Amino acid sequence: MGLLSLTATASTESLISKAPEGAKVYFISPQDGETVSKTVTVKFGLQGMGVAPAGIKKEGTGHHHLLIDVDTLPDIKLPLPANDHIKHFGGGQTETTITLKPGKHTLQLLMGNYLHIPHDKPIISEKITITVK
Repeated sequence: MGLLSLTATASTESLISKAPEGAKVYFISPQDGETVSKTVTVKFGLQGMGVAPAGIKKEGTGHHHLLIDVDTLPDIKLPLPANDHIKHFGGGQTETTITLKPGKHTLQLLMGNYLHIPHDKPIISEKITITVK
């Protein structure tokens, strides 16, 4: 079983894309500390790399993943799971509208390659906190 795990890890690591030098992902809106309505438009900013849909292997590109209320990152050497807390934008989208319950929430952006695997130097935004009224 140990050999099987090692083989899976080794093959997964070969699928991790190199992060473009100086690439940065950030929120255009909302801003950290902002109070928003329960339905909020989230706009993604990206610098130093391009956006390509999932499944398109092109050097220097990736696509967005929105992490909602995620305290601990999943294993970033594996494809990111899709669930209520990790939203995939594999179509190359650069904004979305989400509905959140009233209260404080954290948002963070993480770029993934064509297979939803974060880059070798993860391109991840600062975590922001918003309050839903």
